[in-house]
Amino acid sequence: MPQAQNASNSTALEHALDKNEAIQEAVGQSAAELCVVNAVLTQEVPAHLQTGEVALAIERTEELENRIQNSADELAQVNLALKEEIILRADLERQLASAQAALEQTPGHLKAKDRPGQGAAAR
Repeated sequence: MPQAQNASNSTALEHALDKNEAIQEAVGQSAAELCVVNAVLTQEVPAHLQTGEVALAIERTEELENRIQNSADELAQVNLALKEEIILRADLERQLASAQAALEQTPGHLKAKDRPGQGAAAR
């Protein structure tokens, strides 16, 4: 795979990571805000009024808070995996570049332009 393609893949992963981190932050903020709303509802609405739709709304905010927090946690795991993939790819790209450079220094090595079907005449 050409180096330009490798760099493009790494850049795409880094872009995906940046977007995921922004989404993770937004989801985390939403969970925190929902936590505050739930706390206010629970504390400010007297227990004897926490019936019917009010009780359902309080219960629903707790469920949503948990779901949003779980999503934020999952995004954190995805982001960690993306970071590890970016590091791995960068290392593999360095190894590939090193191997290609070493190969080009090998006596008798044909450069791509000199290989049959690889040079300008093949285009």
